[in-house]
Amino acid sequence: MTQSGFGPDLAEVFGPAHQDGGPELVQLLTPEGERVEHPDFSFGDGLTDADLAETVRGFFRDMTLTRRIDVEATALQRHGELGIWAQLLGQEAAQVGAGRALKPQDYVFPTYREHGVAWCKGVDPLKLLGLFRGVDQGGWDPSENNFGLYTIVIGAQTLHATGYAMGMQRDGVVGTGDPERDAAVIAHFGDGASSQGDVNESFIFAASYNAPVVFFCQNNQWAISEPIERQSRIPLYQRALGFGFPGIRVDGNDVLASYAVTQAALQRAREGQGPTFVEAYTYRMGAHTTTDDPTRYRLSDDVERWKLKDPIARVEVYLKRNAMADQEFFDAVAAEADELGHRLREGCKALPDPQPLSMFDHVYAEMTDELVVQRDGFAAYLESFEGAH
Repeated sequence: MTQSGFGPDLAEVFGPAHQDGGPELVQLLTPEGERVEHPDFSFGDGLTDADLAETVRGFFRDMTLTRRIDVEATALQRHGELGIWAQLLGQEAAQVGAGRALKPQDYVFPTYREHGVAWCKGVDPLKLLGLFRGVDQGGWDPSENNFGLYTIVIGAQTLHATGYAMGMQRDGVVGTGDPERDAAVIAHFGDGASSQGDVNESFIFAASYNAPVVFFCQNNQWAISEPIERQSRIPLYQRALGFGFPGIRVDGNDVLASYAVTQAALQRAREGQGPTFVEAYTYRMGAHTTTDDPTRYRLSDDVERWKLKDPIARVEVYLKRNAMADQEFFDAVAAEADELGHRLREGCKALPDPQPLSMFDHVYAEMTDELVVQRDGFAAYLESFEGAH
């Protein structure tokens, strides 16, 4: 207790015992690549050894290619080909684990950093680059992959997700008992967004209406330059209890645990048991975006400590230690990553610039009179420049 007697001491909440997530952290694969048991969550039950190996190899491939997307996009921004880029370095396991737990009928509401989830849902990463290059406002069709457009307004997507989940209830695709029909929604956001009013309002609505939504918070320890201890006096997952639904903290650098926990939460939602808060405890190894300089507000020792928890390295060790993959597999993934990197570099530079008037085309399904006036006025303005013809 604090000296005043109100609430826990911050040293107790954020002290050494909690720097690695605390004893409540769900973990199935240690940073050293060793499998561990958990009383409530498991991975691989019912799978043959061959299927288990194939699944884990798939996770490794997804994370490796997701990281390559991130590395290439960061380099493209540094070369002036992108206006900005939101890095996910270090968060691959949380995103791939959550992404692979989805069924085709589930719907994703992302922020602007869910490149790994987009990959798992089949969104061409080149379309992600179009947004950050500024040639479109999101070039993918959300209905094609059940993956919404990136949301820049912090936390707004949680309200969209909750409303969409309530719509699923009314469409009769929740709790029917048909695994091919029952669906759920997952909303991704960061630790900083958890302090937004929109997020808390979405919690209230989701709990009140028992909406089939999973709130997936990637707690990467930093809301831009604000550390987690300035954002909450308790672990984030415990906030869910105040709204009346369960919260779980998972090792966000453990793809097996991230998958198992998200799969259970989504299934709970599909069955009509309501929302769940999943806090993926991870670390943002890179900058908030490419306009950020994290060396100004965090210690290099922290970064070095988290490098030892690299989500990809631990899966590689696990695969090798248990003879679940040979060198030919790792070489093939590396070659595929190189090919993807080449495609992204060349494809990004070849993205066509949009016509100025095209921004009026998709504001409404049908052009309004007011929008016609605005479009014609902007067209006249463009025509006024010398050499416009």
